[in-house]
Parts: sequence; structure tokens; C-alpha cells
Amino acid sequence: MIKLRNISKTFFKNGNKIEVLKGLNLDIARGESIAIWGVSGAGKSTLLHVLGTLDHPTSGTLLYDDMNVFAWQEKKLAVFRNRKIGFVFQFHNLLPEFNSLENTMMPALINGLSKHEARERAEVILNELGLGDRITHRPGELSGGEQQRVAIARALIMEPEILLADEPIGNLDTQTGKKIEDILLELNITKHIILVVVTHNKSLADRMSRSIGLRDGKIVTDE
Repeated sequence: MIKLRNISKTFFKNGNKIEVLKGLNLDIARGESIAIWGVSGAGKSTLLHVLGTLDHPTSGTLLYDDMNVFAWQEKKLAVFRNRKIGFVFQFHNLLPEFNSLENTMMPALINGLSKHEARERAEVILNELGLGDRITHRPGELSGGEQQRVAIARALIMEPEILLADEPIGNLDTQTGKKIEDILLELNITKHIILVVVTHNKSLADRMSRSIGLRDGKIVTDE
């Protein structure tokens, strides 16, 4: 379903050329779960941003179902991204003035769904994630694990085909992190969502169907 072909990403800082990704090739099948690992600065988050079409590669091709998405105009690409891809980050980025329900509804409202349909979808997802009694609570009234579950609900409201997560349990204690692991992997299995996770957590990486590493801007296999 997803094909990366010769993906490179170069940055320039203070006149210096920094090659973060160097000719990456990767195929990801529907329903796969993949862990991306590597030392800090290896380009893991950059790769995730390219996969999520948040950042354009310097060169190379990204194909979704054989469609070259970076050949599209930005408006069409944004619509594709909002409908097909969900994002979960280490920092949940919930809006503090809105409650769990309102935060979850936000992507659906942005995509033009009616307030009624967005609310219905959000309530279903929040209940599925065990937050039915926390719907009216604002982020400051939730635990770290509950906030991350709201962030996952927000990522799922448009029923994406791909879920990309960047260190989703990095700020959580071991017990809470395990619960988030279970949720992500259950979503991958039950909804057949492609799950790609950047993580330093070996226990999470070991539970994924495949693990790949980045070293010197290139993909290396897990050893």
C-alpha cells in the first residue's frame, strides 16, 4: 500500500548541508505494524513526517496505493492527509480550553462533518477507549494516560487507514505506557490500520510485526 522510493531529505543549517535521509526504500503493507528505532538525530521523526506528508522529501517518491501524493497540489494533499492519516505524538497537543469530546471532534469539524456527526463519532471512540466518563473533562483534569487516549481518539475520528505515532509512550510511566501499547496494537489488529511507531521502547518494538532502524540516514534491519 505504501512505497518509498529513493527518499532523501536534506537540510541546510548555517551554510552546512545535513543529509538526514539518504535514498530510503521501504514497502509497507496494509495491516502491518512497524517500529522505527535509532539513536537521537537518526532521522526517525523526519521519516515519520515524510510518511505522513507533513514534510516533503528533497528527492524521491512516496506512493500510496500507487498514487504519487507529493505530485498533488497542497490543498488536495491536505485533504488526503486529514482523511487517511492519523497522528499521535509524544506530547498530546490537546487544546487546554476544550474538553475531551471537543478535542476529539476537532479534525471531523475541520473536514466538514456536521457537529452532530462529529459528536457521535467522538462519543463512540472515547467510549471504546474507556473514556466515557471523562468526556466533559478538560486536559488539565485528566491523567497523562487519559490525555494520550484522547489524542488517540482524535487521531481516529476520521477512520484513517494509517496511524503514525512518534514516541507515544515516552512521557508515561511503565504501567500506563503498557495500556497505550495495548490500545495501539489492538487498533492495528481489529481495524486493520497500518501502524508505524517511532520508539526507543524495546518492549513496544518487540510487539510490532516488523522493526526497522535508521543509521547514517539509511535503513538497517533489526539484529
